[in-house]
Amino acid sequence: MSCDDAPEPGRTAGDQPLDARTAHPRSALPTAGDGLPTLYRDSSFWGMTVTQFLGAFNDNLFKQIILLLALKVAAQDRQWEAMFVFSAPFVIFSGYAGYLADRYSKRTIIVLAKVAEIVVMLGGLVAFLSFGVSGFPGLLVVLFLMGAQSAFFGPSKYGILPEMLRPQDLPRANGVILMTTFLAIIFGAVLAGFLCDLATGVTVPPAETEREFASNGDFLATGVTLSLAETAHRLWLASAVCVAIAVVGTLTSLWVRRVPAAAPQLPFRWSALTVPPDSRQMLRADRPLLGAVLASSVFWLVAGVASPAVNSLGKMQLELSDTGTSILQACIGIGIGVGSIVAGRLSHGVADFRVMRLGGWGLIVGLLVVALPGPNHGHLLGFSGTLVALIVLGAFAGMYAIPLQVFMQSRPPDGQKGRMIAVMNQANFTAVLLSSLVYWLFDRIVVLAGWPRCALFALTAAVMLSALLLYRPGREVAGSS
Repeated sequence: MSCDDAPEPGRTAGDQPLDARTAHPRSALPTAGDGLPTLYRDSSFWGMTVTQFLGAFNDNLFKQIILLLALKVAAQDRQWEAMFVFSAPFVIFSGYAGYLADRYSKRTIIVLAKVAEIVVMLGGLVAFLSFGVSGFPGLLVVLFLMGAQSAFFGPSKYGILPEMLRPQDLPRANGVILMTTFLAIIFGAVLAGFLCDLATGVTVPPAETEREFASNGDFLATGVTLSLAETAHRLWLASAVCVAIAVVGTLTSLWVRRVPAAAPQLPFRWSALTVPPDSRQMLRADRPLLGAVLASSVFWLVAGVASPAVNSLGKMQLELSDTGTSILQACIGIGIGVGSIVAGRLSHGVADFRVMRLGGWGLIVGLLVVALPGPNHGHLLGFSGTLVALIVLGAFAGMYAIPLQVFMQSRPPDGQKGRMIAVMNQANFTAVLLSSLVYWLFDRIVVLAGWPRCALFALTAAVMLSALLLYRPGREVAGSS
């Protein structure tokens, strides 16, 4: 907690929200007097929002297709390989991306990253068309490049918001950005499932003779299954769509307001490839900021395990089509979008850790509900009940993430925002990288123990529970005053 925002007598630090505008005394964020338009009248903000939406749509469309294919390439679940390959570039490149975000205009980095997205999506098209030669590893190479493009995009995408918006608009802006991001996840995931079913010969929406509903209303996979090579070859259309969307996203990035470089004289140091010394010093001195970075990392570890677990639940336990499975995945996105808006409204322009803790406990309960087994290795909730549970789970996840994100954006001084956000990205995607290994471990435990796939969510809830018991932001904030 900043010295300017000490709690009132009789109140704990945890009861005192953190003001995004005064979170760091050296911040020099724009004020209303700078003549900036209000949030919803700001064309630059909407340009950034649309650009982010289209980028997230592309990422999740391509990634979900690869994850669904990873369930088919072998008898074992190989989703962890795709998750590992996608997250590795964030760990490798985020430090340098943060340096670039401070050294050059963030708007310039955003535009260049979108141009690179076009090239990567063209590579995806080639990988699908040549699947008979390059196989699954060829798609993993494209997935790695997609992760690298996103790693360079991330620090500038998040770091530019405090530079181009009024400070009082930052929580709402984060809510809108995160909501539209997860709308992109919804549409990307559902379209991925639809295209996979289309490519494999499953009729979606199915004809009446091919549409089967179990007694609990589950949408089952039907139709003729093609070979994996034939399926992948037919999915070239998905990358063609991704190329078109990348082109549109590049055009919308030109709407983003030009901003000066935050630290134009910043020299390059090899330490920028990891955690820069000044960022390490700041984290050592600022315990609330360090705690928020670690709490955010645990959240992304949990999210990294939950995402393939949903695919596994849908395909291997509920026996859904790719579309039905992707609808489950999309429900989490719906919930996170709702939770993000709720968190933005409850925050009232501040980063309120009470909202974060409420979201954390709700997330744990949601994971345990999804983990409830049914008779004969079935699922107690079935398809319809799981849809509702995942929406609620996602809503609490959004309430957990937004206060942490606002705090980490606002706390560092302007000249270090890009690098600190890069550190945040490094920490988050180190957690996602580890989550691929954790998912592999949980998968082995479930298989060897003979448990149903929904048990993956109970193991994930245990991880989140331990983190929430250890992380007490109220006490840490009080200690920094």
